[in-house]
Amino acid sequence: MISTNQFKNGNHIEVDGTIFRVQEFQHVKPGKGPAFVRTKLKRVSDGAVIDKTFRAGEKFRAVRNEVRKMQFLYADGTSAHMMDMETYEQLELPQDLVAESLKWVKPNEEVDVLYVDQVASDIQLPASVELEVTETDPGLKGDTVSGGGDKPATLETGVTVKVPLFVNVGDRIKVQTASGEYVSRV
Repeated sequence: MISTNQFKNGNHIEVDGTIFRVQEFQHVKPGKGPAFVRTKLKRVSDGAVIDKTFRAGEKFRAVRNEVRKMQFLYADGTSAHMMDMETYEQLELPQDLVAESLKWVKPNEEVDVLYVDQVASDIQLPASVELEVTETDPGLKGDTVSGGGDKPATLETGVTVKVPLFVNVGDRIKVQTASGEYVSRV
């Protein structure tokens, strides 16, 4: 069992028979009345995010998570195909469930697949990834007169991010996976 005062971002809990991932939580102790916990929960089955409030000290069944190393093979529009690196078994994940994570992953790249109660449910990403810029407008001299700026750049996985004007096609850049923000050139 897990109590509301043991919540951490990323924990999995079962609420009314449905498994959720804790995205955010906040303990609130009002001046009058009992304490409570505001949470933002992501449903594991379909990725829907809901806001829910619990009484402080409320207990839930902790859900067992496991991470397995797999190779991302390809996505065909309906499913993302993975291969277990040890047993060479192939696994299909519904693409709409992992679409947000897949935009940071190249085919044949090794990823961590999150299993929740023995069922594959998501891809765990590192905090940042290094990708090559495949398309962007050239930064022109004089564009930064007003104090800098940014431009859109398409990366090798197809995702578009905002980058500083000095980044060119062929540069490798580091991008945060949570926010999609440019960090640095590599």
